[in-house]
Amino acid sequence: MKIFRILGVSLIAAVASLSAMTAVAVTSSASAQSLQDVLAAAKEEREAVRRENLQREQEFVAERNRQAARLAQIKAQVARAEQERDRLQDAYKANSAEIDELSAQLDERQAEFKELFGAARTAAEDFSGVVETSLISAQFPGRYEALKKLAGSERLPTIEQLENLWLIILQEMTEQASVTKFEGTVYADDGKQVSLDVTRIGPFTAFSDGKFLVYDSNTESLKQLAKQPGATGNVNPVEAARRVENYTGDGFVQGMVDPSLGTLLALSVDSPTIKDIIDQGGPIGKIIIGLAILGVLLGIYKMFTLWGTGSAVRGQMRKKNASKGNPLGRILNAYHSNTGADTDTLALKLDDAILKEVPKLENGLNLIKVAAAVAPLLGLLGTVTGMIKTFESIKLFGAGDPKIMAGGISEALVTTELGLIAAIPLLILHAFAAGSARSISQILEEQAAGMIAEHAESSK
Repeated sequence: MKIFRILGVSLIAAVASLSAMTAVAVTSSASAQSLQDVLAAAKEEREAVRRENLQREQEFVAERNRQAARLAQIKAQVARAEQERDRLQDAYKANSAEIDELSAQLDERQAEFKELFGAARTAAEDFSGVVETSLISAQFPGRYEALKKLAGSERLPTIEQLENLWLIILQEMTEQASVTKFEGTVYADDGKQVSLDVTRIGPFTAFSDGKFLVYDSNTESLKQLAKQPGATGNVNPVEAARRVENYTGDGFVQGMVDPSLGTLLALSVDSPTIKDIIDQGGPIGKIIIGLAILGVLLGIYKMFTLWGTGSAVRGQMRKKNASKGNPLGRILNAYHSNTGADTDTLALKLDDAILKEVPKLENGLNLIKVAAAVAPLLGLLGTVTGMIKTFESIKLFGAGDPKIMAGGISEALVTTELGLIAAIPLLILHAFAAGSARSISQILEEQAAGMIAEHAESSK
């Protein structure tokens, strides 16, 4: 039995060894197959990289050849440009030498005429400034361009140009002393260009249909003033202009001229009206105006009521019968209702009646006084607001242009002015109204004292 067990174990071990050898052989075969695949893949990948690198190298060489051709082309262009530069420089030097030679010949041939023609150019330049802004140019356009052409000419002026200069100067001199009517181009208020009959008084004033005109040198035409000058005293500029336009007889007619050649007329347009001044005051200015109107109306109403009350009281003093329509009549009724009372009680009753009448007399006076005190304070508030706006403008835009600061300064000054204008009449009205109320109260007190004294005497 032991022998059979040993043989069995040996047999099992032999079988196991055989199986292991078979497994190793199989594994070795599979590993060899896998390495062959990896090697083939590596070779294939290396071939692909080689082909890609070869393609890149070919593209690089082609791009290098293109760049070299482009560089050669640019060098050729630079060479041609340098040749052209050299040619132009030579031509410029030759032309400069020729110009110098011709200038020398011109100076030699001009001789004494050079100073004469220089004087003509200087005269044309100086006189062109006069002609450019002259009203006479509206009737005779094109003179400014002719003078500027002569003043800027590098050549000798022709006889025609010299004669034209003389004629323009002579024309300006003669037309300055004439009153002329002509048909001119005028820009109306709506911006439309129309042809109108224009009356011109020298270079000073021009008008059409009573409306004053100013000359615009840019368009060589006339345009109506945005705002016609208003009447001053007994003189109405618009009516005077119409008189000059419509006058056809002998002698002369009174008119108006602008000795500043249009400057005063332009300033009349910029001069603010009452509405402009109110608008400059801003919202605070409008509040001051509203407060002033309310206070003045209340003051006038109070003055009329106190005047009527005072008249009624003075009329009651001349009557025996008491009336309930005035303060003294109501006090008399209080006296007659308490004639049976003793003197002290009657005095108290009359004092009570007077105390009831005084608030009616003084009603509204405090409101007028408050309005008179608040108006200048609002003006001061507007002053501060306007100065704040001014400093903000300086902060943003600097102080170089005064027009930028004009809005804030105008608001500051206008509100102060409006506050003072409102306070003065309100204080005057309050003073008169308060005085009238005190006068009536004094009459009532005097009459009440007389009644008490009469009652005391009758009681004795």
